[in-house]
Amino acid sequence: MKLCRFGAAGHEKPGMIDTAGRIRDLSGHVADIDPAAISVEGLRRLAALSADDLPLVDAGVRYGPPVTGTRKFIAIGLNYADHAAESNLPIPEEPVVFNKWVNCIQGPNDPVVIPRGSKKTDWEVELGIVIGTPAHDVPVDKALDHVAGYLVVNDVSEREWQTERGATWDKGKGFPTFGPIGPWLVTADEVGDPQALSMWLDVNGKRMQTGSTATMIFPIAEIVAYCSQFMALEPGDIITTGTPPGVGLGQKPEPCYLKAGDVVTLGIEGLGEQRQDFVAAANG
Repeated sequence: MKLCRFGAAGHEKPGMIDTAGRIRDLSGHVADIDPAAISVEGLRRLAALSADDLPLVDAGVRYGPPVTGTRKFIAIGLNYADHAAESNLPIPEEPVVFNKWVNCIQGPNDPVVIPRGSKKTDWEVELGIVIGTPAHDVPVDKALDHVAGYLVVNDVSEREWQTERGATWDKGKGFPTFGPIGPWLVTADEVGDPQALSMWLDVNGKRMQTGSTATMIFPIAEIVAYCSQFMALEPGDIITTGTPPGVGLGQKPEPCYLKAGDVVTLGIEGLGEQRQDFVAAANG
């Protein structure tokens, strides 16, 4: 299934994508695409529905974040060897874990605000994991049982705050609007093998990133199991799993960053596409 949320920000309704790629209204069956809806039993009930029989939603409606109730937005850094190389950093021996604040989450096509004074706002197409059932200290061979589905993430990053303003990456990762997710939450059964998905990102129509989840250093099951050792993963939590090469930081002969007026488009095979206009922060 492809699940989504649609409508004005803060007033989204739950939806399901039909066989023609159109949004259908799920609000007659669930209150929202929340932790209850993406539990094992919740997904079982939704799977029994026929999307094509649900009320059709008008074309052009805004996509919101496809899941709500997220309490942790966890990120994995340097999870592609070639991205580590372009960042001039060693390949990690264990996953690099940091946080994106949950209130940076927004819809996949909402504008992204470049922080005031920023000269190093960057792009990163990533595969996001959505947790469906509680996971604490789970083994690798059971880890995928706790995944409800997957979605596209643009891990927007401010590199000065990430790497030049102290020892923690979190400061450059969670500015407001820095967490576009969606357009859909695609359930794990429909995705199949999450380690065989192509991914791409364009800036102003120019291809900057081309990659595949097949080249991750730490695959999805290892990431979930690893994180569950030192935190309790909860339904609705999101883990974004790293980016392939081609970010602005790694451009040659010198880095290239985003400015107001730039347009970023990105997508992952089977998970849909995003489009963001980058805009300047308001004064004051």
